[in-house]
Amino acid sequence: CPPGLGLSSSREPPGFCPRTAFSFYCAVRERLPVWLLEDMRTMEVFCWEDGHPRAFLPSEALLYTLVHDHQDYARYLLNRYSVSALKAPRCSFCCCRSTGAPHLNVAVRYNRVAILGMMVEALKDCGMKNQRREYLDSCGGCSHVADAGKTAVQLAVELSHPECLLLLLVQGARPDGLDAALQRLVSCDVSERRHAQRCLDFLLLFLPEPPLLRRLQDESQRWQSLLGNEVFSWLCGLAPPPLLLQALRCLARSGPDQISTLPNFLQPTRLDQTRLN
Repeated sequence: CPPGLGLSSSREPPGFCPRTAFSFYCAVRERLPVWLLEDMRTMEVFCWEDGHPRAFLPSEALLYTLVHDHQDYARYLLNRYSVSALKAPRCSFCCCRSTGAPHLNVAVRYNRVAILGMMVEALKDCGMKNQRREYLDSCGGCSHVADAGKTAVQLAVELSHPECLLLLLVQGARPDGLDAALQRLVSCDVSERRHAQRCLDFLLLFLPEPPLLRRLQDESQRWQSLLGNEVFSWLCGLAPPPLLLQALRCLARSGPDQISTLPNFLQPTRLDQTRLN
C-alpha cells in the first residue's frame, strides 16, 4: 500500500498473513475484472481492525482504484455505493475515524482526471449544495496522511494539475491558492509552465474578486512576461480586466459547467495579451 493512504493496520494479531490484505491490493493493481474484485473484497480478503478481521470497505477499495487507475472498478463502486464510497476510512496510525476528503486529494495527487470526474458526479447525490461544497473544500483527512491540511484545489495548484483543478472549480470548490499559483508559475521548469499557467488562468476565472497584488510591480518586467501586460495591469489594480477574461468570468459565475465545453480557441489556456488581441 503506498505511503499516506493509511489503510493497513499495525495491530494485526499473531500469525497474521500480510498476503491476505496485500492480495486485494495486488488484484486492483492488476486491474482484474470488477466482479472478481468485489468477490474478493466481500468474501475472500480481510483487513484487521481492533484485533478483528473485517471486509474492505467500498471507500478503501476506491482509494486503491485511484492509486492504480482502475476506472471500471471505480465506476462500479461509485454507482453502487454512491457518496458512501467517498467516506474517509479509519486512520490506522491514530485509530480514529478520519475526516475530510482523502479521496479527492489522492485523485489529484495521482492526476486521475477520469475517476475524479466520476467522484464529483457522485457528489450530486449529496442533495444539498452546501454539503457538496463543504466536502469539496475540506482537507485531505487525518494529520498523519500525505497532503494533510491541504484542500484538493490547493493540491491541484501545487502540483500543476489543471484538468483536476477545473473539475473541482466547476463543481463549486473554493478557488484558493492564487499566491501559490503565482509562486508556482515563477519557480516551475519551462516544461511545466504551461500547466502552471492554466492553473492560474482557471483560478482567475473563478475568483469572485481577485485581490490587488501591487507587489507584482516590484518585478514588473518579470511578471509582465509571465502574465501578459493586460492581466498584469489588472492584478496590480492599474486597469480593468481584459474583455475576454471579463466574458469568461461572467460565464464561470453563471454557468461554470460550460467552461469546459467551450471551443478550443476560447479555452482559457493563456489569458495574455497575445491571445486577447
